[in-house]
Amino acid sequence: MWEAGAIVLIVAGAYFWVDSLRVRERALAAGRGACGRYGLQLLDETVQFAKLRLARDDEGQLRLRRTYSFEFSDTGNNRRHGTIVMLGGELQDLQLEPYELH
Repeated sequence: MWEAGAIVLIVAGAYFWVDSLRVRERALAAGRGACGRYGLQLLDETVQFAKLRLARDDEGQLRLRRTYSFEFSDTGNNRRHGTIVMLGGELQDLQLEPYELH
């Protein structure tokens, strides 16, 4: 009987892993889009996982809320921080550290 439980856990873990990769790719695309829109450089071309928790969406459904951090540059020789919050697979929030407009 414990074998069935182990199989269910393995399948659930694999689903969570694949879903996390998909959401991370969407977060990376959102970061690239924001940097492109504001003339910024996305450093390292990546986002890093920062936080995971449960939250409700607009319809009241329970979803995973993943927070990613990334670094960008406005001048090419500095590092500034940004965060991306994904609720389920959708972008919920994107914040950039304040920088001077040139």
